[in-house]
Amino acid sequence: MGNIQKLSLGLVGLILGASLVACGDGRSGAQDAAKQLAAAVAALDVGAVPFEAKDSGAANEQLKAVFKGLDPIKPAVETGEMTLEAGTATVPLNYSWKIGATEWNYTTVAHLKKSGDKWLTAWNPGTLVPDLAENEVLGTSTEAPQRADILGSGDAKLVRYRPVVHIGLDKPRMGSADPAASAAKLAQLVGADPAAYTQQVRAAGPDAFVAAITLRQDGRTVTDEQIAAVPGARAIADTLPLAPSRTFARALLGTVAEASAEQIEKSGGSLQAGDVTGTGGLQQQYDAQLRGTDGVQVFAQTAGLTAEQRQAQLNGGRRVVFQEPMRPGTPLKTTVDPTLQQLAEDVLAKVGPASAIVALRPSTGAVLAAASGPGSNGYDTAMLGQYAPGSIFKMVDSLAMFRTGMTPDSKVDCPATLTVDGRTFKNAEGYPAASLGSVSLRDAFAHSCNTAFINARDKVSQAQLESAATSLGVAVEAPGLGADAFLGSVPGAAEGTEHAASMIGQGKVLVSPLAAAIMAGSVAKGAPVTPQLVLNPHAGDAATPAAGPTASAAAPSSPTPAPAKTSGTPLTAAEAASLADMMRAVVTSGHAGFLASVPGAPVGAKTGTAEFGKEDPPKTHAWIVAVHGDLAVAVFVEDGGLGATTSGPLLKEFLTAAG
Repeated sequence: MGNIQKLSLGLVGLILGASLVACGDGRSGAQDAAKQLAAAVAALDVGAVPFEAKDSGAANEQLKAVFKGLDPIKPAVETGEMTLEAGTATVPLNYSWKIGATEWNYTTVAHLKKSGDKWLTAWNPGTLVPDLAENEVLGTSTEAPQRADILGSGDAKLVRYRPVVHIGLDKPRMGSADPAASAAKLAQLVGADPAAYTQQVRAAGPDAFVAAITLRQDGRTVTDEQIAAVPGARAIADTLPLAPSRTFARALLGTVAEASAEQIEKSGGSLQAGDVTGTGGLQQQYDAQLRGTDGVQVFAQTAGLTAEQRQAQLNGGRRVVFQEPMRPGTPLKTTVDPTLQQLAEDVLAKVGPASAIVALRPSTGAVLAAASGPGSNGYDTAMLGQYAPGSIFKMVDSLAMFRTGMTPDSKVDCPATLTVDGRTFKNAEGYPAASLGSVSLRDAFAHSCNTAFINARDKVSQAQLESAATSLGVAVEAPGLGADAFLGSVPGAAEGTEHAASMIGQGKVLVSPLAAAIMAGSVAKGAPVTPQLVLNPHAGDAATPAAGPTASAAAPSSPTPAPAKTSGTPLTAAEAASLADMMRAVVTSGHAGFLASVPGAPVGAKTGTAEFGKEDPPKTHAWIVAVHGDLAVAVFVEDGGLGATTSGPLLKEFLTAAG
């Protein structure tokens, strides 16, 4: 019994002793105080932190003054391993600031002292920033690199810095003039909205320059004399990254402008107010690569000095505490031929509906031109449009039919009309009577006999159509393209009227003008064309991601199948030769005889007309594709009547001028 009592008393003493050591050590309280300090500094508010020999309110005001130049950025602050000794503690504070696209990391040491049952922090500006003096505050400066160029074939500069003028009202220069009157007069001069611009001028501060418009210096019609006649108006010379003209490849390339509030918010800190960034097209997709990264400098300087006093000091009184060098952007290299791109745009200039011309080089897959006409209203019809291809899809049908044993000379039945499950299909208006009945596949292709190809539906399954499409590069992923694009969609399963409609490029079959050019180019190459537009798509991989989403294809009314990763059964040279034979027949004996006079290599073509909408009679897309030597071209007009009569002349104009 005595031994048990002694053991119990010994255990109690051991426990009490350990407790007293723990309480006397005070580590837990010191750690709590250190964590409170770190959290308060991270929030830039130490008003509730107890300090030794320093009023908390005064410490808080000094902290805010120190970091005011970094506003609205706040640091992340974490405590390190604490050292405790005789009622004092030291603890590392690890700071991390996200400044633009870079990080500023450093460590300071906080000193704490136990006072009664509390731990107090010894105030020292060096706890905020290493070696910061009592009377110093922080400031920042940035240096933005020039935006890199977008290059075309042969490194031609598609987008480069070009001279512009910002025309607006400089309010300090207005004197006694009425700002509203000057705003209205200047807006009328430059073609801006007078009411909206007047409101901008009224809302701007007394020292503001309020821009009304930015014009290219070359060819501007608003003269300096006209501007000077408006009280307070002036033109400020500048340069901006621009294409050769306002419309040149605009949908493809995108534009560059001052970052919007939405872009700044989505950038994760890489964009600040006043930064220039890409909007739409390649400018947005490759914004990080083109923009580069700003040079950033954080400096300490004595607070309260006048500008004259700073100028008298070495380095303006600034002591650099952090610096990240400026990194220039990397030019984006593309395959776009500026001459062919401009030619395509000139050809489409007077086309009212949405339209597109895509030209590529079959041997390499290089996209030479991707023009969307003025009727596209800024949408990239050439690359992203999703449209029923109509009879140009008979190239796919024909390939599938070859794979069942047919040849261009095989006989097919071409009736005037054909009924499938109660739906009547017919040939296009004006189809030649001489090509009805039993005709060769070549003749049915040349004159685009709908009923002949629908008749083949029992020999060619929907899955075989899909396979043939991928063999021609349609509905296949194109990782080497380097740009957003829709490359086609062909359902792998369909029955009845839907399968019949697929045989003439209707139903749920969709392509873009780019996909149509790839299809024609694959015939010329004798293998699926792998399109390429951007030659160095990974040059900016280490840079900051672009702010906001890039342009993408408009969602179709129903989900489209995902594209195949690679083409299916390879297109053979014999199959390509048979397709080329029939495309040439379209010119020599079919709908596209007008292309026979195009100089140079013989032209092979295929016309297409696709119905869309619910009107009676329905509206139609007008298509034509062609190969001309090592050039494949697709021409599309959204609401264009017949392919041969609407898109055909545009194609002839393009091919003739392209040489």
